[in-house]
Amino acid sequence: MNDTVTSVPSASKPGWKKRHWRLLILLSVLLIPVGLAAAWAAITLSYTYSNGERAGYVQKLSKKGWLCKTWEGELAMANLPGAMPEIFRFSVRSDSMAKLLEKNLGKRVSVSYEQHRGVPTSCFAETEYYITNVRLVET
Repeated sequence: MNDTVTSVPSASKPGWKKRHWRLLILLSVLLIPVGLAAAWAAITLSYTYSNGERAGYVQKLSKKGWLCKTWEGELAMANLPGAMPEIFRFSVRSDSMAKLLEKNLGKRVSVSYEQHRGVPTSCFAETEYYITNVRLVET
């Protein structure tokens, strides 16, 4: 009988487990907040707080932003001729919808919108009102 003891070679160097845990903690500290922010943005952008329609004159539409370019606009809603108009600020997510609004700039339009409250950054839009449809109102 052979009395030699065979040793199993270690698969890792001493201290590897310590570095592994440090890397795991660092990734957790970075990825968990990013994942939570992404989940929050997805929830707030998919849940509609309210929706409705407004009519008025599109008086301003521009693409704004340093890093995230968004379409932002204003609709002047006048109740009576000569009265001070109420300004409805809105955002547009679709380029085709923005082109339709640009085409009708200065004309009386009816816009359908959805309100999304609690969107985490202004990278998605500066306002919480997102235009979903535009139609020209015959005068």
